[in-house]
Amino acid sequence: MDFKFSNRVPKQNNDVVGEILKVAGDPKIISFAGGLPAPELFPVNEMKKASDKVFSKHGQDALQYTASIGNSKLRQLVANRMDSHKHINCKSSNICITTGSEQSIDLISKMMINQGDVVLVEKPTYLCALDVFRSYGAKIVGVDMDENGMKADSLETALQNYPNAKLIYTIPNFQNPTGRTMPTNRRKEVADLASKYDVMVMEDDPYGEIRYSGKSIDPIKHFDKDGHVIYMSTFSKILAPGMRLGWIIADEKFVNMFVVMKQSADLHSDNLSQYIVAQYMEDNNLDLHIQKIRDAYHRRASMMLKEIDKQFPRGVKHSNPEGGMFIWVEVPGNINTMELFKNCVKHNVAFVPGEPFYPDEIIPGTFRLNFSNMKDDQIHEGIHRMADAISEMIKK
Repeated sequence: MDFKFSNRVPKQNNDVVGEILKVAGDPKIISFAGGLPAPELFPVNEMKKASDKVFSKHGQDALQYTASIGNSKLRQLVANRMDSHKHINCKSSNICITTGSEQSIDLISKMMINQGDVVLVEKPTYLCALDVFRSYGAKIVGVDMDENGMKADSLETALQNYPNAKLIYTIPNFQNPTGRTMPTNRRKEVADLASKYDVMVMEDDPYGEIRYSGKSIDPIKHFDKDGHVIYMSTFSKILAPGMRLGWIIADEKFVNMFVVMKQSADLHSDNLSQYIVAQYMEDNNLDLHIQKIRDAYHRRASMMLKEIDKQFPRGVKHSNPEGGMFIWVEVPGNINTMELFKNCVKHNVAFVPGEPFYPDEIIPGTFRLNFSNMKDDQIHEGIHRMADAISEMIKK
């Protein structure tokens, strides 16, 4: 059968990342490839208690359809937390609950992008966001980064070169894949540039709560004076990804149209999950739970960085994240990262090559490491294996 797919469907069904993760799933391989939270930190018992209470108190309502904008209690709890923790002045009417951050990216793109519209992104950036932008026919333009994230002067140059750009996509906290963080002054500049050039900013903040060193920095949304910034986050990294719940914060007019788009996508996000998360937040100290995650990830990140510095060949560079789940590595010379990946697999260790994270020009020899899902002994042994594989490639 020759299916007549739309232009949004890739011409080939090559799933490079899927194949990488499939290889990395081999039990013999120590995998630093996936971006998975540590499952042993999921609040299973507390979630069970919250679930039991929801079924006892709200069983019929929780199993019924609900409003597309989301559970009113959960939206108010999110609004309160965003005000107290992120200094975003918002009401529940500025918030829509989503089916994870991925739905937020997809629906915002669906709302904003016509065929050929320009989207400005960090290079490198989150590979699944790139896939979404491409599916709506966007022209993706990469903006240079340094160790402090997207460069404001490079962003303004891009806005001048593409005055009709529709979106700026940025991950300012512990960026995926680099782990870099944008400082306060640069966040103010991004908000000001969005207003000056009348372009929307999609601020993706899935990792912002997982800061384990340095000082917390207010989001770009905090500096937004006229509604040009859409803030989005998720419960996936601070509770559990299986709940599939995230949220956006935006101008009320934007949220109202977002809700219309969401109605045609899934009617509403999982109602039972919304009730359970709201009950959990009422009954438990979420900050104490997040602190456990921070402590564990800090220990694992520190161990991985120490092992990299100790075992990797001279000249290999890496980022130094203050939070989040990822470390970005750059191997010197014109190393083919896919060949390096294959050599690492021979050594029974895996990473995600840098290629899928780049919107345009690819920098060879780059790759992403995840430390959140690995035990201490796996980090030590995995980095040792990787060091041997890299040394072999450099000597060729």
